[in-house]
Amino acid sequence: MPSIFNIFIDSNTKLLTMDNFVFHNPVKVLFGKGETAKLSRNIPKDSKILLTYGGGSIKKNGVYDQVMAALEGYDITEFSGIEPNPHYETLMKAVEIIKEKSIDFILAVGGGSVIDGSKFVAAAVHFDGEPWDILAKAARVTKAVPLGAVLTLPATGSEMNGNSVVTKWETKEKLAFGSPMVMPQFSVLDPETIYSLPIKQVSNGIADAFIHVLEQYLTYPVNAPIQDRFAEGIMQTLVEEGPKVLANQKDYDAAANFMWAATMALNGLIAAGVPQDWATHMIGHELTAFHGIDHGQTLAIVMPAMMQYKRDVKGDKIVQFAQRVWNINEDSRDATIDAAIAKTKEFFETIGLKTSLSEVEVGTETIDKIEKRFEGRGFNIGENADITPADIKGILELCS
Repeated sequence: MPSIFNIFIDSNTKLLTMDNFVFHNPVKVLFGKGETAKLSRNIPKDSKILLTYGGGSIKKNGVYDQVMAALEGYDITEFSGIEPNPHYETLMKAVEIIKEKSIDFILAVGGGSVIDGSKFVAAAVHFDGEPWDILAKAARVTKAVPLGAVLTLPATGSEMNGNSVVTKWETKEKLAFGSPMVMPQFSVLDPETIYSLPIKQVSNGIADAFIHVLEQYLTYPVNAPIQDRFAEGIMQTLVEEGPKVLANQKDYDAAANFMWAATMALNGLIAAGVPQDWATHMIGHELTAFHGIDHGQTLAIVMPAMMQYKRDVKGDKIVQFAQRVWNINEDSRDATIDAAIAKTKEFFETIGLKTSLSEVEVGTETIDKIEKRFEGRGFNIGENADITPADIKGILELCS
């Protein structure tokens, strides 16, 4: 019997050949309980370290003590206060400290925001010009301070890639950059750090990782079955293991599987040779910039509307997603797509996230501001570069 995907795939669709690609990921991963103790094996003894972290939770959950014990005898300067959406203004203070003290290694201890912020700091130290241009003008990074990471919150995948997202608080802009120069030399992933996380952060992390996969998967069919199957496996793992972590954060096996799935979601592997979207992220960034809404929460609101608005263009992959991830078997292509969107929305709600703008008190004024901001940038977004500012407004209106 032919599969649902074969029955409902658009007969006019030509399956494209996988693109040429270069895949190189040099990040060393130290995974498992107690791996923080191995930090001294991975940082030269004569290093002058800037230890970066956020609001101080690492001092409450024991991670700070583990790090300091592992780095006894090192020259360490601490820099705390990196925000959940790291502020450019804060990060530039760290840049000045590195220059003043001739620091030659950064150790980021925290979640994706701390690691993202530390990557920007690493790039900005040696940048010749206005550092904001790295984000605003895609200025090339040619040199960076070496860095490592101790991950405390699975979500962004920043521990195993060269991506970073930074907010300029003064102008309410949230922008991204990527460079191989800021890939961590190593990252410590200890699942026990999940045990003490606020449940809201776990929910956001599950959604963030899941939608990272969708951004690289829900595009158009390409003959890349390995990437598709890896992507589907990561999503199935998040669907299975995420709720287990929410039910019992001290379930080590579930925490480990969730942490590794979040890392694999954005380390470049499933992106190799296939089209990528990232429109949901770009729109979500604006909701965070204007209102401070959690990143994962913004994605859970935007993604179902994106699927609905672009269902004709993304339909073939939505059908595949429906069958392979959600085990949906409806009688028609439209019904299958409807069910997949509904199931995805239900999943986000099940893990405790909101799925509409009204629930986070965002109205038409913000939608208009976001449309104008994209108009000012002068380019379309999406895997086909066919999502205009007017389309972005339409997508956000579906979220309402």
